[in-house]
Amino acid sequence: MIPGRVLDHIYSNQGRYIEELKAFLKIPSISSPEHAGDVRKAAEWILDRTKRLGFSGRIFETSENPVVFAEIGQHDDAPTLMFYSHYDVQPPGDLENWKTPPFYPDVRDGAIYARGAADDKGQLFCTLATIGSVMAIEGKLPLNVKLLFEGGEEMGSPGLEKFIREHIEQLKADAVLITDAPKYTRDIPAIYYGLRGGVAFQIEVRGPSTDIHSGMFGGAVVNPINALTRILGDIKDHRGKIRIPGFYDHVRDLEEWERKEMASIPFDGETMKKYLGINEFATEDGYTPMESMTARPAFDVNGIAGGYYEKGMLWSIPDKAGAYLSFLLVPDQDPEDVARHFEEYVHSRAPEEAVVKLSKVVSFDPVIVPRSSKVIRVAEKAIEYGFGRKPAMIRSGGGIGVAALIRKMLSTENIVITGWNDPEDNEHAPNEHFSLENFRKGMITTAAFMYGLADSKKRETTISVANDTT
Repeated sequence: MIPGRVLDHIYSNQGRYIEELKAFLKIPSISSPEHAGDVRKAAEWILDRTKRLGFSGRIFETSENPVVFAEIGQHDDAPTLMFYSHYDVQPPGDLENWKTPPFYPDVRDGAIYARGAADDKGQLFCTLATIGSVMAIEGKLPLNVKLLFEGGEEMGSPGLEKFIREHIEQLKADAVLITDAPKYTRDIPAIYYGLRGGVAFQIEVRGPSTDIHSGMFGGAVVNPINALTRILGDIKDHRGKIRIPGFYDHVRDLEEWERKEMASIPFDGETMKKYLGINEFATEDGYTPMESMTARPAFDVNGIAGGYYEKGMLWSIPDKAGAYLSFLLVPDQDPEDVARHFEEYVHSRAPEEAVVKLSKVVSFDPVIVPRSSKVIRVAEKAIEYGFGRKPAMIRSGGGIGVAALIRKMLSTENIVITGWNDPEDNEHAPNEHFSLENFRKGMITTAAFMYGLADSKKRETTISVANDTT
């Protein structure tokens, strides 16, 4: 599937590639305004790398962080493959929880440790390193390639939709490979044919004009925390059902064949509970943990603030309370439709004595792609070649906004969503890491996918010519 010399180059240059990845990971490209300069530095690092590989490209501005787009077209009769990854990263959180500093990459125990190592700079660089190996040996790629590397995924991809709308012709491709997901388990790689969508809000409840003495005014003045928790507490019942009228109107339920297939995929519930530090799963009534985590809607309060919560007791009523909350959605739910139902629900529950402000933060569509397309079949073979095991074909509980945008705006179903890191690699958590073995296998798989997709086009052409001459 891969020319032997290319495979040899991948193996023999692992040390050099890891050193280059270290340089990339040292850039603290955190998705926050105070790190805008670092994000741009990472974009420039990528652009320089692509140009040294022979690509033409540039940095495109968006309303927030920039996008790097580059392309190389060396064939008139070969397919075009577009790679997507993102180069922005999550904040490191409490530095005391890191064994080594998050932006000083450290190789130990067979892995590279740094913020962004797994999500998603390690996977992005895996693509660049693979292209570098192929170009070093063959002088050209087996097909035409476009690179779409985003700098704002961790903040909801602001500006990306506008960028895609303004560059639709430039972005068109025969297939899209998105590497921004983990394997199913440490031993089982995955292709995700479904992603949940989402819509998130900030809610703020205001009461008195300032914090006041609860001993003097308690019982006569609305408490914003009480009002907020009452609104949020009524959204979901004890059976895991969301109580907002109209919420389930367009939910596409799992078909029986899909439930059977999910049940056949290995799932070690006890090990997962131990890993999560929980006593029991809190699933939706009538659905398994896997079904609830990947193919059913969900609601969560992601953060809440208000009042006094320090040492000692302060008898007071706060002037305000707020929260961030999110809904995960499934086909065929429309984020805008859900947002409208939610806004109506909140205003119907809000007490007259308080002022409630609701702001939508981000929304993105759920995605389902065909499981039997040519590109999926090529990806299955490439992953089995690279990782030595056929991938699980599953849905993901998370969402990738760009997948929905590409599917809708570029009018393509030829999207492969996968990734090379392990689920235990601490994405969005302290001591994030990426296995060196997975990095190498990811390179091999990426090369196999490129060659496999190019070969599939050649076979189609051969069959077409043969049919024309009969």
